[in-house]
Amino acid sequence: MALLAVAIGAATFGALAGRGGAEDKGAVPEAGGRSQGERRTSFLARIVPPPGDEAATGGPRVPRTVGELVRRLPLERKVAQLFLVGFQGKDLTSPVFRQLRRLDLGGIIIDRQNYGGPQTLGSLAGEARVVAEQVRHVPPWVMAAQEGGEFSPFRDLPPAGSPADIASPSDAGRTAAVAGRTLRELGVTGVLAPVIDVGTETEPALGARVFSDDPRRVAEFGIETVRAYDRRRMFSAVKHFPGLGTANQSTEEGPAQVGLTDVELEDRDLVPFRAAFRAGAPGVVLSNGLYATDSFTVPGSLSRKIATDLLRGKLKFRGVAITDDLTDPAVTALGSVPDAAVQAIGAGADMLWISGSAGDQQAAYVSVLRAVKRKRISRARVDEAVGRILSAKRRYGLIR
Repeated sequence: MALLAVAIGAATFGALAGRGGAEDKGAVPEAGGRSQGERRTSFLARIVPPPGDEAATGGPRVPRTVGELVRRLPLERKVAQLFLVGFQGKDLTSPVFRQLRRLDLGGIIIDRQNYGGPQTLGSLAGEARVVAEQVRHVPPWVMAAQEGGEFSPFRDLPPAGSPADIASPSDAGRTAAVAGRTLRELGVTGVLAPVIDVGTETEPALGARVFSDDPRRVAEFGIETVRAYDRRRMFSAVKHFPGLGTANQSTEEGPAQVGLTDVELEDRDLVPFRAAFRAGAPGVVLSNGLYATDSFTVPGSLSRKIATDLLRGKLKFRGVAITDDLTDPAVTALGSVPDAAVQAIGAGADMLWISGSAGDQQAAYVSVLRAVKRKRISRARVDEAVGRILSAKRRYGLIR
């Protein structure tokens, strides 16, 4: 009952934020419910600055498409949309809410360190939405890497078991449906899951995070999970592209080599990703592993050969590409977080996951913004990424 009450409260909180104070207490309602003389202002009109000629047209022009919204957003806000940040704190005094007021961030990640139960989760998620509404920013994603069981930041919420504990792809779909409904009611709008890496029979680097060592079974698992989340209006990002199952260690421990040739990767690890993309996966998490295609020298999340040539060119993926955490030792052992952020966007990533610190996040934002202004990253590349992000936000109900 307590969880239900929190869920209802979080949903109500989001609904109030979505109205954005449209009521006018001094107005007289017409028979149809609209106040006399009231002009309905669309949500998009409230989050972008109007063009300079609104007086001549009798009012602000409203963006009719995502493309127009992208064109209207100032560069500083476009660059902020590329960031998906972690944070410290478990309550509304967390510094992340000051960040959200200052920057039009693309999203936040709520992790184990932030979680104090369903009520805490609903409160944090609701506040993120309210802050964005108050300062007229695009609503941020509220995401979690809720993979299941011990690999979830919210262990008392579904999925209850790890991927290896799930008996069948159909069971995975049912589990994801419950998880999607529960998380969405608490204000979470996206999951960095499922893991669709193909495991190995002995000494798997990812352990029980992997469903199977059979590419076709993993593909079925991915299809069922992605579709179940989508039916619950939950954005999901399959991971870790182009496959991390045969890595010599976890990227959370250090640089990790995936010792497969391009042909072996095609026949094995890419099978589940192809299937998930065909099933409509809206997002993908780019691996921080090292691959033969770059002579094991560049993390996949920073590689143009992987993030653009393979993902966009060969596999025709059109959703949102998110880097794995750029503060992972697999990345920081090779360079700084700000440099990695610039390289990732230039390579083809759409969103940059940076779990912390706030100093790294701010430095990365400044570095990407400076790189765009100095033409190291083209404005067309930024517009492309922001267009994908906003299209996904519209698809999953964050904007309308």
